[in-house]
Amino acid sequence: MELIQHWIANYGYFGISALLALGIVGLPIPDETLLAFAGYLIFKGELMAVPTGVAALAGSFCGITISYILGRTTGYPLLHRYGKYVRITDKEITRVHDFYHRVGGFSLTFGYYIAGVRHLTAYVAGASKLEYGTFAAFAYSGAVIWCATFLTLGYLLGDRWSEILELAHRFGIRAAIVLGVVA
Repeated sequence: MELIQHWIANYGYFGISALLALGIVGLPIPDETLLAFAGYLIFKGELMAVPTGVAALAGSFCGITISYILGRTTGYPLLHRYGKYVRITDKEITRVHDFYHRVGGFSLTFGYYIAGVRHLTAYVAGASKLEYGTFAAFAYSGAVIWCATFLTLGYLLGDRWSEILELAHRFGIRAAIVLGVVA
């Protein structure tokens, strides 16, 4: 949380955008916490709603696009060349591509809500050679919905935001431990 506060205090809207881009590419940045905190700062009057929303969308769009490009330029060639060592063949790559054409685009839209999935969907979409237009339609609409959801949530929680964050953190750690044990 200190990282988020530091970046927003020092870099403002650019800090929100940069952190979201880096978080979506895969760095361990709590994206939902960042967005909810930004919503809280809108509630407090420390940030303005429109620039915050634009910064959040810019960061989300940049991060997911970078992930897609990396998947497209390096993911496919690596899978094609070394996939056989981890039992991924061209047949599986084709199957994933076909899946994305049928319904997998929705994983780009709603994958934002699942930590870990959000980071992988664009890489997989790029590596499976999903066309950019299809990728953009699903990924960018998902970014709009996801950013709006958490910014609004932070705004609506208002002064109770820190209490909710503490509860979510405490139960999130417990849930992660349970899921780790089950896995």
